Amino acid sequence: QVQLVESGGGLVQAGGSLRLSCAASGSIFSINTMGWYRQAPGNQRDLVAAITSGGTTNYADSVKGRFTISRDNAKNTVYLQMNSLKPEDTAVYYCMLRVVVNTYWGQGTQVTVSS
Repeated sequence: QVQLVESGGGLVQAGGSLRLSCAASGSIFSINTMGWYRQAPGNQRDLVAAITSGGTTNYADSVKGRFTISRDNAKNTVYLQMNSLKPEDTAVYYCMLRVVVNTYWGQGTQVTVSS
């Protein structure tokens, strides 16, 4: 069984920074993709950033240049450094792990950016 535990959300003023972390545990194949999605009230869950076990990254256009995704394969942990935060970044952020055809989700962590 795979578990994802997120941490690092909170309240920050516009222009500030936050760092999210997500640790995966359980039976995890070494070749996988980890990432972050977010969902604001009334909206669908959208990709923020993803990173493969080989280090290839993918970002939503809205966060390019402001957010950086990284991972520690030895710890099965993915990070999201969020800088220059904007009120429109406010959402619940979900950690994601994809292994072949299986996708696992964390419980979500709230990020609120005040103007």
